[in-house]
Amino acid sequence: MSFLNTYLQKEEQLKQLQEELKKMENDERLKSELDFKNHLETLMREFDKSAADVIKLLDPTQSTSKGSSGSTGSGRAKRKLKIYKNPNTGEVVETRGGNQKTLKAWKDEYGSETVEGWLVRTED
Repeated sequence: MSFLNTYLQKEEQLKQLQEELKKMENDERLKSELDFKNHLETLMREFDKSAADVIKLLDPTQSTSKGSSGSTGSGRAKRKLKIYKNPNTGEVVETRGGNQKTLKAWKDEYGSETVEGWLVRTED
């Protein structure tokens, strides 16, 4: 495709997007939501509160790990709990990472592939 064709195609897409935008701007639902957002931001400034504060107030059970407060530090999702059972000894190991001492010893002795076959279940 030539550069001119690409330009004309993008120009047409822009026109379509502008038409959609005009339709949305005239929609009462958008006007209502924008009005609500503006009122909420005004209240937040008036009471010196952040979006995270409002969320915490309205839903205290919600985790704010994605927010700037960083309650978990890295913001990374919690690893799943893996439960392994050694068929030779009957010993059970529960771990959220591969750096567990007994699990490492098993992998050194029996091989990583074999030990991964001993995975009994995974939990959140």
